[in-house]
Amino acid sequence: MIKIRVPATSANLGPGFDCLGIALNLYNYFIVEEIGVGLETNIIEEFSGRILDLALEDNLFVQAMKKVFDLTGQRIKGIRITEKINIPFARGLGSSASAVVAGLHAANYLTGNTIKEEDLLELAVAMEGHPDNVVPAYKGGFVINVLSSNGLSYKKLELDQELKFIVLIPDFELKTNAGRKALPEILTYSDAVFNISRAALLTASFYDKNYSNLRTAMEDKLHQDYRSRLIPGFYTVLDAAYNAGALGVALSGSGPTLIAIAEENLDEIGSSMVNAFKENDINSRYLVTRVDNDGCTIID
Repeated sequence: MIKIRVPATSANLGPGFDCLGIALNLYNYFIVEEIGVGLETNIIEEFSGRILDLALEDNLFVQAMKKVFDLTGQRIKGIRITEKINIPFARGLGSSASAVVAGLHAANYLTGNTIKEEDLLELAVAMEGHPDNVVPAYKGGFVINVLSSNGLSYKKLELDQELKFIVLIPDFELKTNAGRKALPEILTYSDAVFNISRAALLTASFYDKNYSNLRTAMEDKLHQDYRSRLIPGFYTVLDAAYNAGALGVALSGSGPTLIAIAEENLDEIGSSMVNAFKENDINSRYLVTRVDNDGCTIID
């Protein structure tokens, strides 16, 4: 038996569209057991208690395992897979990335770790389409990702555990494809400069642990304004978080979850955001998390 823990992730963090991401201590767990023959799957949504019925072709954990089996030419006669889901689907917290990373890691372990880590990361990026979620899910921490003709390059920073990330999860889904369809085809130089400067400032703020500039550093003009139109009350919630003492606030991935960074007033910030969503007839819940600096981990 093998049991793998994979953290939730929040991508972009405002200006870092498709290149910045962070791992959070909210986890999905994947258990693989060898059985006589065949494939059994059991998917449990831990926070609701629901048993989920997911077709094999839509199960990214299974598909990721198959990628490794095909590459190595190895097979296991029988597998029972149990997925314990704490990261909600289609909320901008990297649920699909967690399944891809876990499936690749599990299958590589079961086949003797024949594929190098950098090649597993390349496979994960290819399956997910972009690196901003899969790399922090695999490596943990705050990660700067670059895709070039030479493949994936990344830099991981381990963040202070005292810094808290309040994730506000509304009770509706927003698929990544829908979020991308909301984006314009053309951007201006001024908007590009706006984001480059803030992505650099955000990275520097995390590096030297000076969080006084986070409000400015988490501003964005490439995606957030456009995606906010799919989230009723988005700016009301953002303002409520700042008024309650948040250091920085942004859309998490393509949404609809928002993420606020703070060192104090954590429950006040979370409650203020929940109440702001209620003004727009949206129910939500908040979780206070911190960075996970370990990433994907075999725990049993």
